[in-house]
Amino acid sequence: MSNRIKIELIAGLLYENGHEVEVLSHGEVIENRFRFYRGFWEQKLFRPQIPVYYISSLAIKRLNGFWAAGRAIQFLKKRHQFRPYDLVIIFNLKRPEISCARYATRKLGIPVILEYEDDAFVDVLGNKGRGLVSRWLDSTYMRTINSVSGCMAVSPHLLSQLLRPVPTLLLRGVIGQDVLTISAQTKAKTNCVVFAGTHIESNGVRELITGWEMAGLPDWELHITGFGGITDELRKMAASRPSITFHGLVERKELVRLLCSAKICINPQTASQTPGNVFAFKIIEYLAAGAHVITTPMGVLEGDIEHGITYMRDNKPETIAATLRRVIQNREYERTAADAALQTYGPDAVAKSLETLINDVMALNTSGDNPSVTCLQTADSSV
Repeated sequence: MSNRIKIELIAGLLYENGHEVEVLSHGEVIENRFRFYRGFWEQKLFRPQIPVYYISSLAIKRLNGFWAAGRAIQFLKKRHQFRPYDLVIIFNLKRPEISCARYATRKLGIPVILEYEDDAFVDVLGNKGRGLVSRWLDSTYMRTINSVSGCMAVSPHLLSQLLRPVPTLLLRGVIGQDVLTISAQTKAKTNCVVFAGTHIESNGVRELITGWEMAGLPDWELHITGFGGITDELRKMAASRPSITFHGLVERKELVRLLCSAKICINPQTASQTPGNVFAFKIIEYLAAGAHVITTPMGVLEGDIEHGITYMRDNKPETIAATLRRVIQNREYERTAADAALQTYGPDAVAKSLETLINDVMALNTSGDNPSVTCLQTADSSV
C-alpha cells in the first residue's frame, strides 16, 4: 500500500534524524457490518525502534468515524501523559486525524503538521460535493487546515489552500534506499510495462488491459501488481492474453525489483477535473527506478522531473494504446529522470527537508526547541 510505505519512509527518516517516533493508526476497515476490532500493538514492525499502534474499530457505517476519533484522542492523551509529545503529524483529513489535531493544539498546546496527500474538498476525479453535509465538511477541513503549524503536501495546489503563512514543504514522494540499491544492481531493462497500485475504478486498470490488447506489442509484456475490488474481473479480462502477468500483492523487495527491471511504468488513473488535487506517490518511485513514466496529468511538475514523463490527456483504452505504441516505436522510454528524482526526493534530500520543516515549525511554537518525540498520527489507507 503506497501510503503505508510513504509513512514508513518518512518515519524512518525522522528517526535517523534523531527523533523518537510513534505511529498511531485507525487503519481502514472496508466492511460495513457490525463487527468490533480490538486495538493492538503491531508485532511485525518496519523498524524495531518505531512502535505502531492500531486503535480499535467499530465497523458500522457512519459510526466508525466517530468511534475511531474518540479512541484516537483517548490513546493520544494516554501516550502523551506517559511520554509527552512535542509534535503531531496528521496524514490527510479524516475524522480521527482532525480530532487529534484539534486535541493536540487546544488541549496539549503542541504544534501539528499536516501531511496533505489528497484534496479534502473534491473527490478523486476533482469534483466538488454539494449539499449541507458537504458544506459542513468543507468548513471543518478549512478550520483544521488553518489551525496547523506546518504543512507538507504533494502539490502546489494543495499548499495554496493554506490561508495563513506557516512553514511548508512540497513533498511529492520519498525514494527508499531499497530502490536505489536494486536499481544499481539491475544490469539491463526488459521490454516490460509495469502497473503498481490498488485495483479500483479510478486507477484505470480495466482501461489499461483493453488498451494493451489494442496496442499490439508482440515483444512486450505487461505486469500488474496489487489487489482490489475488481481484481477478479481484471484477471478474467486478461486470462487469454499471455503477455499480461498478474502478481497480486507482492513483498516490497519483489515490487522494487519489478520496477527497476521495467523500461516503462504506467499510471492510467482517471484524469482529474482539478489538476494537482492528488499526486501518485508511485510516480516518484517509477522515476527513481529508472523507468520512463506514462501517466495522466497530475498537476504541474518540476521541469527536470517531467523530462522522464509522457502525459496522456485521458485514460481511454485507445489513448493508452496510441501512447504505448508511440513511446515504444520512437524509443521515448529511453528518456528518464532518475537523477532529477533522486536529487529532490532521495532519502538524504528528504531527510534534510523534513528537518528544516520541523525546525521552522518548532521555532515558531517553542522558541526553537527541537522535538524529542514525534507522533505520526496516520491512516493506513489504500490507493
